[in-house]
Amino acid sequence: MKDLWTALALVLVLEGVVYALFPEGMKRMAAQMLTVPAPMLRAAGLVAACLGVGAVWLVRQ
Repeated sequence: MKDLWTALALVLVLEGVVYALFPEGMKRMAAQMLTVPAPMLRAAGLVAACLGVGAVWLVRQ
């Protein structure tokens, strides 16, 4: 469980750094996401989740 909380904290750190360093770029990206169809966003999220699971599996071996 400690690893889960550590991973979630690292996500917050990484997202915070991106927003702090590139606020205008993040605004543009958010605006562009509104034009992307929901099925495409869903597929991209699923691919990202699968890659993340694979990366955790590789690291933990």
